[in-house]
Amino acid sequence: MKIPLFQVDAFTGRLFGGNPAAVCLLESWLDDHVLQSIATENNLSETAFLIPREGCYDLRWFTPKAEIDLAGHPTLAAAHVVFELLEPGLSRVRFLSPSGPLTVTKEEDRLAMDFPSRPGKPCPPPEPLLRGLKAVPKEVLLARDHLAVFETEDQVLALSPDMAALSELDSMAVIVTAPGREVDFVSRFFAPKMGIPEDPVTGSAHCTLIPYWSERLGKKELRARQVSERIGELWCRDQGERVTISGQAVLFLEGQIHLGPSLTHQEEIS
Repeated sequence: MKIPLFQVDAFTGRLFGGNPAAVCLLESWLDDHVLQSIATENNLSETAFLIPREGCYDLRWFTPKAEIDLAGHPTLAAAHVVFELLEPGLSRVRFLSPSGPLTVTKEEDRLAMDFPSRPGKPCPPPEPLLRGLKAVPKEVLLARDHLAVFETEDQVLALSPDMAALSELDSMAVIVTAPGREVDFVSRFFAPKMGIPEDPVTGSAHCTLIPYWSERLGKKELRARQVSERIGELWCRDQGERVTISGQAVLFLEGQIHLGPSLTHQEEIS
């Protein structure tokens, strides 16, 4: 069995920037352990699995360690593959995902993703968070992930976390953020529990970052930068219960995964 594979750099307009994601095109769902093994073998922050349906695509995401409920950069990567390779005449694509329907629309040289808003609620800073960050944030909130807010971009850049300590948290991951010097806000994202010590650019984190910064800054349109080593650029819009997260994407490679007969047992998931 041969599975088409694409690797796309997401949230960047240049190769070797942003966050690389794998996109695998399937005809029907493989067993979950096979999907997980492919994602582990790819060893990228996320692998997206895509199945064409009538008028839409099924979409799931796996890190090297587990399936996750929502992921931004592999959704952007999947949309790029649809628009550029699978259906070049399309300007809007609808995905059916574990987090419900998600749409991505072409807007000039960017792709705009419509995602659920996930505002955080203030919480006391857990001891593993303070020990893991080796710094005391100005405030801490909790949604799916912990959000640690610092006063300056330099503080965010200077963090060198203890990943073992952060792995002790009940949340999936830790977002750190501060006002930006050149953009509205900057962030970094640490998810060692999911096999991702630091994610280069994290779309789903902005489901929590956007409502926070929109309220704090009193504006609906926001520019964001994830200040990892690879750097990611994001254009954001707060729409209440939904957020728009926009960015560019660049195709890096396309090829095939070869699976032997013992790995190609398939089960349909309704």
